[in-house]
Amino acid sequence: METISFDISNCLISNDDLQQQYTDLLPEIDRVSHARSTNYLTDYASINLPFDKELIKTIIATAKEKKSLNPTTLVVIGIGGSNLGTIAILEALRGKYYNEYCTINVYFVDTVDTDHVSDIAHRVERELATGNNIILNVISKSGTTTETIANFEIFLEILKNHRPYNYHNFIVATTDKDSALHTLATQEKYTHLTIPQRVGGRYSVFSAVGLFPLCFLDIDIEELMRGAQSGFMHSINQNLPHNYAALSAVTLFTHYKHGMITIHDTFLFSVALESFGAWYRQLSAESLGKMYNKNNEQINTGILPTTSIGSTDLHSVAQLYLAGPYNRFTTFIAIQHNKSHATIPHYALFETIVPNIQGTSLAFVMDAILEGTQHAYRNDNRPFITITLPEKSAYYIGQLMQIKMIEIIYCGFLLNINPFDQPQVEYYKQETKKILRASSLR
Repeated sequence: METISFDISNCLISNDDLQQQYTDLLPEIDRVSHARSTNYLTDYASINLPFDKELIKTIIATAKEKKSLNPTTLVVIGIGGSNLGTIAILEALRGKYYNEYCTINVYFVDTVDTDHVSDIAHRVERELATGNNIILNVISKSGTTTETIANFEIFLEILKNHRPYNYHNFIVATTDKDSALHTLATQEKYTHLTIPQRVGGRYSVFSAVGLFPLCFLDIDIEELMRGAQSGFMHSINQNLPHNYAALSAVTLFTHYKHGMITIHDTFLFSVALESFGAWYRQLSAESLGKMYNKNNEQINTGILPTTSIGSTDLHSVAQLYLAGPYNRFTTFIAIQHNKSHATIPHYALFETIVPNIQGTSLAFVMDAILEGTQHAYRNDNRPFITITLPEKSAYYIGQLMQIKMIEIIYCGFLLNINPFDQPQVEYYKQETKKILRASSLR
């Protein structure tokens, strides 16, 4: 099969500098490669997920079992790494309006915003009241995520009210083995799927976290995993031009090390990839934003990840990007072949307003806008690389996401930080639980 392509000709870094950083990275590339033989026993555990045949069998069997209940709705209750990757893949392959034509609707409950949760709850209540079935997939690696547990209790109550005798048949809990949620699932006889303990939430998209809802919605997870396997093989290549994860990592790190670049903008020339940008934002921010390095020295490091959508955001932020500080590195992501080929009709009236577009396709116009944008960046010495996917398919999305996860692991090594933990995230959780405890004692 084809592969996604990386063009670094406009990264504004010399080949000598790139090669030097790549040489420094080689020990980490060897560690990632070696991790394939350590199963799920190291921090690199997530790279083994696409190769786990038993996992795929379990997911397919579980999805088949739950679909035999003839549900009309899937409710995924999770937050952050528990659903961002799933949404990214679903939207990339089905588009923004996936619920408009799918036989099973899916709703993601990833906030405790009252109005948002109530809107979904009303839809679920309506489905159950009219005799339809739903599946609740509650996802929490720790099993104690405040927002997730609060939302699960709301939807569990609705389910119990309508299916009081067999509600447990309609629940799938995805969590760490022996977590509080795992214990509850065992007691209540919910179907439960486990996440390998060393697989962090933001690296878990190819675990049961992402695979169950995707398989349930008829996404070809085997093709997704084949793409991810290919992405892994590209990411351990000892030849820099063919190691796309290393190319991205050394480019980002070199610019950051020189002290100018503090922002990494992923500029997506496909609306369907917008949620991929949200997934990558979490992956990058939680992995690279660190107070201490591996030597326990306070460094407060991090590259701010942002997301832009082409061509929409050219009419909102391009002025800043092309006139503001030289503190931004851009990764353009484009699709070579789209599914539709809408052609612009001929209207003489409009030929005088915007010439040379009549009779062309929207895809051609989008490509011209991307090329024009890159010319503008190049002419003003704004560094960027370009990633091109042959098409939006499960294979290439899997390939891209695996490459991006390993890219971040490599960035962490170059920055001398731990890309697998997120200690400061616990601060807000601890403070929130203090407030909730105090409130319950009043």
